[in-house]
Amino acid sequence: MKITDLMLKETMIMNLQATTKEAALNELIASLSASGRINDAVEFKQAILRREGESSTGIGGGIAMPHAKTKAVNEATVVFAKSAQGVDFEALDGEPAYLFFMIAAPDGAGNTHMRTLASLSRLLIDSDFIQQLMNTSSPEEVTRLFDERQSAEEAAKAAKENEKPETDAHNAGGTPATVAGVTQVTDTAKAVGDAVTVISTDADRDSGDHREEPFVIAVTACPTGIAHTFMAEDALKKKAKEMGVNIRVETNGSEGAGNVLTAEEIRRAKGVIVAADKKVDMDRFDGKPVLQRPVSDGIRKPEELIRKAVNGEAPIYRSAGAGGQAEADKDGKTSVGSKIYKDLMNGVSHMLPFVVGGGILLALSFLFEQVLGSDHPLVTLLMAIGGGDGAFHFLIPVLAGFIAMSIGDRPALMPGMVGGLMAVGANAGFLGGLAAGFLAGYVVIGLRKVFAGLPKTLEGLKPILLYPIFGLLVTGAIMHYLFGPFFSWINEGMINALNNLGTGNMVLLGVLLGGMMAIDMGGPFNKAAYTFAIGVFTSSGNTNGMMMAAVMAGGMVPPLAIALATTLFKNKFTAQERQSGLTNYVLGFSFITEGAIPFAAADPLRVLTTSIIGAGIAGGLTQWWGINIPAPHGGIFVAALANHALLFLLAVVIGAVISGLAFGLWKRPLVGAEKLAAPGK
Repeated sequence: MKITDLMLKETMIMNLQATTKEAALNELIASLSASGRINDAVEFKQAILRREGESSTGIGGGIAMPHAKTKAVNEATVVFAKSAQGVDFEALDGEPAYLFFMIAAPDGAGNTHMRTLASLSRLLIDSDFIQQLMNTSSPEEVTRLFDERQSAEEAAKAAKENEKPETDAHNAGGTPATVAGVTQVTDTAKAVGDAVTVISTDADRDSGDHREEPFVIAVTACPTGIAHTFMAEDALKKKAKEMGVNIRVETNGSEGAGNVLTAEEIRRAKGVIVAADKKVDMDRFDGKPVLQRPVSDGIRKPEELIRKAVNGEAPIYRSAGAGGQAEADKDGKTSVGSKIYKDLMNGVSHMLPFVVGGGILLALSFLFEQVLGSDHPLVTLLMAIGGGDGAFHFLIPVLAGFIAMSIGDRPALMPGMVGGLMAVGANAGFLGGLAAGFLAGYVVIGLRKVFAGLPKTLEGLKPILLYPIFGLLVTGAIMHYLFGPFFSWINEGMINALNNLGTGNMVLLGVLLGGMMAIDMGGPFNKAAYTFAIGVFTSSGNTNGMMMAAVMAGGMVPPLAIALATTLFKNKFTAQERQSGLTNYVLGFSFITEGAIPFAAADPLRVLTTSIIGAGIAGGLTQWWGINIPAPHGGIFVAALANHALLFLLAVVIGAVISGLAFGLWKRPLVGAEKLAAPGK
């Protein structure tokens, strides 16, 4: 398949009008929508923004390649666009983007499409080709350039294949050959047209007639697996050739792993480069020098990565299975705040099923108790399953255990869970569980340093004996004598303070929690408010369900407000946005705030401002009316469990109406290509 089969003339934009990143994305998506290549512009944009959230697709050198693979795409397409003035696309080099390639790939796209998109990515490494594209003035010129360049690439590949001698029977099965000066090709490599590294023969090495070049291996991967994966692969290969280094690159693309590294190649490699923005199989590199970097570094800094790999300037990787972990590459550090947030969310995400399942069953037991009495077998059963002897018994231990595991890998899980259980026994509550998790994780990291000097023969004792015993002993001692009593005092003080808050302060707290749920719709502020409410919910005190009422009402408002605005102000929204708006009724009533994210990404000032106002009002009203919901999730489906169910729904409706009307009135009318999807167009 030719690249120009996907890069249609009618979708090209030779004079992009946008001056901002958001406007550029909207203009490119509008071209896709107008040509019928996508079926849901809102869903497609959400997928694009999700990929941008991982790392900018402004790859530098004046190029941006926003891309997504989603069911919203009817047929694989690449939209080419040029901007004369340039657009700040948050590029990796800080420079404006002038050439744009928006890649739209459908779910289940065949190998042919993906290989074609990979070929496009590789062409964009060539600076001469980029300059030629910069000088084009018509879609016909762009098409001609790509056709000529792809034909030349294919001819060169065919000529290279024709020059290769036949492989012997041993190599016919796909195993890399060991023939001096000849590049053999594995069966897997043939499928994607990639060659395996040249390897010198033992005879050549013994005779001294041939000097073996350094050999390194690499893995490239981006979250979507369409563009950056293959651009990093090509950049590493080209730079390695210039440096006289043999390299073998495994690609973790959208169709799975390609050119998979063999155990023999891993054994022989002097170093490993992992340029990836998603999880790859790392256990196989145990004991090897491994550089772990973002995939963007594979594109921008191939020489630095290859040089460090060749010189062994990389930390030794220790897999979790061996009771260790990789040391951080000093140039690839994440911020302290991001690391803490990631560890915390690992604990919260594993705890949530216990919170939701146990909480709703416990809430149902309260409901049935009012009708059937406290001694009824059904009430007793639901309370036993969901309450302190059932699911709720595991909340804090699970939270602490998985926070610890995020920090110190599997050896930290057990001491973290036991520390969390000790926090429950000491009445240290949710905060005590958080402290136990972080404590256990960093205790295990400290133990790794303490036992680093042990003889290799004792290496196997670390994960099965040393880490469990000393990790538990140190964590347990600190929890028993220090953290348990301290956080018990804080927990009891917080509960007493909440129980004694006046109505005015409770309303202000409700406004704050409700508004936080709408600030980033699933991000750190949202999670902080929800986590606080869970902490109060799992502690004793008559305010536990009141905090849940505030955050649940606040979280329901943004999607409901969007849905209401798209219903009342139809002439201000495209057909796809109105359809997505209908979906937000369901998401909003189900307490899924994330349904509003595509609209917030497209129009952040208006959506976020109005959503925060409405969500804050809803949260404040729940406290004004003293609403208590003894369930941590469920939205309208658990509203009946509230002590004032109708007032809870009224608070949500008031917040959603205020927010929806404000957004609809404030939103600008449709302009330009957007009108194509407007009513009557």
